[in-house]
Amino acid sequence: MSVRSEIAFAEEDATGNTQPHGSMSMVNRVSGFVARQFTNAIGFVSLTLILAVISAIPVINLLSLGFLLEASSRVAASGRLRDGFIGLNCFARFGIIVLGFWLWLVPVRLLHSFWRDAELIQAGSKQAEGLRVSLALLIVLIALHLVGALLRGGKLRYFLIPAPFLWVRWISGKSPFPGFNGFHAMLLRYMRRLLSLGRLGLFGFLGAVVWLAMPLGILFASSGASQNGVAFLGSAVGALLLGGAALVIPFLQARYAMSHRFRDFFVLSELGSLFRRAPIAFWVAISVTLLFALPLYLLKIELTPNEVAWLPNVIFVLFMLPARIVLGWSLYRATHAEAPRKWLSRWAAGIAAVPVVATYVFFVWLSQYVSWHGTYSLLEQHAFLVPAPLFGL
Repeated sequence: MSVRSEIAFAEEDATGNTQPHGSMSMVNRVSGFVARQFTNAIGFVSLTLILAVISAIPVINLLSLGFLLEASSRVAASGRLRDGFIGLNCFARFGIIVLGFWLWLVPVRLLHSFWRDAELIQAGSKQAEGLRVSLALLIVLIALHLVGALLRGGKLRYFLIPAPFLWVRWISGKSPFPGFNGFHAMLLRYMRRLLSLGRLGLFGFLGAVVWLAMPLGILFASSGASQNGVAFLGSAVGALLLGGAALVIPFLQARYAMSHRFRDFFVLSELGSLFRRAPIAFWVAISVTLLFALPLYLLKIELTPNEVAWLPNVIFVLFMLPARIVLGWSLYRATHAEAPRKWLSRWAAGIAAVPVVATYVFFVWLSQYVSWHGTYSLLEQHAFLVPAPLFGL
């Protein structure tokens, strides 16, 4: 976000007195801070809603997973938690565009309702015909204004303040729209970025599937076993394997997001070395990741209608984005630690992780008996796979 430069000269107030430089600088700093926080708030809301919507769409939801993995890798590289909130300015711009369109559609809807009322009172009357023509003219003018605001850069002030003479100068060839030349470059840059996130999400998904295939396969087979002893033994073995997988998959995904090497999903020795350097940070990260994934299992008790399938994903984004950021923070702590921690902290972190993993595995196992989708709910591993209920789409 661009920071406004401070005004270096004094400004006279209404009485003719001169305001000191410090006073104007303070006003600019406060107004700039408020503007930044407003932009960040709009960006975060837009980010949450966009990720929630696309995570409810098959295949496209890989972009959501790719975004979460990218958030982990950026925090792991810099150590700054704010770096995990990727592209807040871009999401804020999108939210402002949606807000601008919504505001200018209000007079259109209002005039449309007047025209409909006039048609109901007396179809084909002069009043109804006049309102119909006015509605058509208003739609054309507002459409031109909205397109112009987009081509000028899509900022809020461009939507609020019309600039009709820019169209005249552009049509006459005297001057192009401000920002028009950069508009195409911006679209191409975003398309390349989306392809990169999609690739990251795809391979992050496949890496998790490799680790989850065996434990979930055993749980599936044991759920259909006719003998109680076999079913119990299979559930116990599957749960133990799932617990081990849940303990390493989040960190392996974050490591892959940093290196883009798929073979890193199978290098546990390096992960063990990192754990010894930051055991408490690793425990915090795995606790946040697994426990923050539990609320969605409660939402699966009832079937979510397709029309609002994205609503549970809002909760997913609100919980799992911070979890991925914490994962990146733990890797940063581990990679920048000078030496392994003492054995006491390593053992304490390892023992403390057991109840956390056990709680997660228990909820996953229980979901097949309380979820609408039954045994197939085992496939909905919200902590590792695409952030969407796979069978609620």
